[in-house]
Amino acid sequence: MQRQNFKWQEMTMGTCYYPEHWDKSLWEQDIERMLDCGISVIRIAEFSWNKIEPEEGTFTFGFFDEFLELCRKKDIKVIFGTPTATPPAWLTEKYPEVLNAAKDGTLYRHGGRRHYNYNSPVYNRLSARIVEEIGKHYGKHPAIVGWQIDNELNCETCEFYSEADSKAFREFAKEKYGSLEALNKAWGTAFWNQTYTSWEQIYVPRLVLSSGINPHMHLDYFRFISESAVRFCKMQADILRKYCKESDFITTNGMFWNIDNHRMAEECLDVYTYDSYPNFAYGLAAVPDKHALKDRHWSKNLNEVRSICRHFGIMEQQSGANGWTTRMESPAPRPGQLKLWAMQSVAHGADFVSFFRWRTSTIGTEIYWYGILDYDNRDNRKLAEVKDFYQMFKKLDPVCGAEYVAAFALLKDYDNVWDTEVDVWHRRVAEESEEEIFAAAELSHTPYDVVYLRPETDVSDLEGYPVVFYPHPVILDEKRAALLEEYVSRGGTLIVGCRSGYKDMQGHCVMLPQPGLLQKLTGTDVKDFTFVNPREERTSAVWGQEEMETPVFNDVLTPLEGTKVLASYKNGYYAGEAALTEHAFGKGRVLHLGSAFSKENTCRIFRYTGIYDLFADLADIPETMEAVLRRKDKRYYLFVLNFQKDWGEICLKQEMRRMDTGEICKGKLMLPAYGTVVLAREDEGE
Repeated sequence: MQRQNFKWQEMTMGTCYYPEHWDKSLWEQDIERMLDCGISVIRIAEFSWNKIEPEEGTFTFGFFDEFLELCRKKDIKVIFGTPTATPPAWLTEKYPEVLNAAKDGTLYRHGGRRHYNYNSPVYNRLSARIVEEIGKHYGKHPAIVGWQIDNELNCETCEFYSEADSKAFREFAKEKYGSLEALNKAWGTAFWNQTYTSWEQIYVPRLVLSSGINPHMHLDYFRFISESAVRFCKMQADILRKYCKESDFITTNGMFWNIDNHRMAEECLDVYTYDSYPNFAYGLAAVPDKHALKDRHWSKNLNEVRSICRHFGIMEQQSGANGWTTRMESPAPRPGQLKLWAMQSVAHGADFVSFFRWRTSTIGTEIYWYGILDYDNRDNRKLAEVKDFYQMFKKLDPVCGAEYVAAFALLKDYDNVWDTEVDVWHRRVAEESEEEIFAAAELSHTPYDVVYLRPETDVSDLEGYPVVFYPHPVILDEKRAALLEEYVSRGGTLIVGCRSGYKDMQGHCVMLPQPGLLQKLTGTDVKDFTFVNPREERTSAVWGQEEMETPVFNDVLTPLEGTKVLASYKNGYYAGEAALTEHAFGKGRVLHLGSAFSKENTCRIFRYTGIYDLFADLADIPETMEAVLRRKDKRYYLFVLNFQKDWGEICLKQEMRRMDTGEICKGKLMLPAYGTVVLAREDEGE
């Protein structure tokens, strides 16, 4: 379980504010208006390097001294951001080696953001220096309660191709493998005559013909990016801890790609924060959503965030339409959606919600990334909705710190996550299954936790879940296989899909019968397999008297002794062969599905394993609404969120108390369009 050094003790609301964007005459009025609607914390400064170091080696603190003194007087608290996401023009002009580059080596120039690379010695030195100066000057400031490192590490780009990155990648490879002989073996360089005879021949991925990048080197490259980002984050955290108050927390706002976010949280942070923008679902360029989950789909991301930090914060919560002058056209949130989306975050574990941003910027690329207030600075429906949210939010103080209740766990690991970036076969299968398992869980009200398998994970992290899905563990080692064996032997139910266990940790295909190291658990042998051929008929299987989907890829399963066939393929050249099996192992069992997961076959598995619809005893809740349960001190809190533009009905089977009104309810309860309700079930035995 992830370490967490800081937790909010009460539900806390904030916003993001940029005093450098506004005339000083607005500052006091802005803070007073914030306080009036319940905002007690603001985040500042994450893009303000020049305000503190306008030229190299010259530090001026007057601007933020003045603003922070006003915050102290008005009693509004501050999260201070380190400004390393946007190096100033004097820095990039004098030291172009700090810039990131495209894969062809072209440098990204000044004028955007996140255009630096983590591995430039110059950038590390200058970043460390400004963080040190900020820490020394503001570390004990009474208005400051927290520190944000950089901004959205690995956003904009999560790949780095500068000369400094190639030099650092060589050192990474040297440390990992020790010798070129070991590296060549690990990277399989005998293929296509790629053997390296000098460390200087090694680079980060470059443009190659036919996009034929060595997959084993590519996998290590993503591991290297993660190492680089975590090291950069830790450098700043270590400096801040020398100066900040013991009560202050250190965070950063994620969650982005090619970073081991769990390790970063463990080694660098006290608490993790996330940027929540469900309105992306309505963007004019949004990908069609076959399950019509739309903004509700954002709960999938919140499940991931909770795996990093059980009681996280939202550093940027959607308050208006999102867009830049260069991309991302989107409609305004409909009345009620601002509050709905904020409650969606709270339901999944957020005890701190900070809206982005207080007022829409009148300058720059983000003039269409709308805040609570618009350019005209007048009160509006969004501000009224923030006030309304706060009234409900504060009534949820008893829920602060409550645990999310899950019916099952979805297992993941970074090796397989990064392999999906390298291997398009793995990606097609894995992405389909993850989306479909989420849809099945949402629509059937069978919530889940995401659990990442990490070096320190042990069986205690799994045994609280009666069922775990590990959909397609393509990459597997003996340690993970042993962990799964221990979980199942103690009585757990493990469910795996096709394409499991056929690679080692370097991405080499193993010369073992599939599913490799899992075969003892699954009790199956895979002798034949294929992508489903879209030019042939749709593949399916028969389970009992019912037909079910077997999409994307089909492993033809041969049951070994003691393994029961639950479903057989109905069509294809392997009609009649096993498609789903069950194998007893110790006190538990393993279900092996020979395909990707779909909403349909996942719901069938939910029912078979007895976890379908966690809330069936509490209420009848339609598919159109999301339901979440949090628990604290034997008291349950049921969140119901209506994502539809029409009224919806739920039926409570037990007496429950509304947190907003205190009313005791049972039977029919109506929720308005985009409405939410939180219901408390009294202590067991009362």
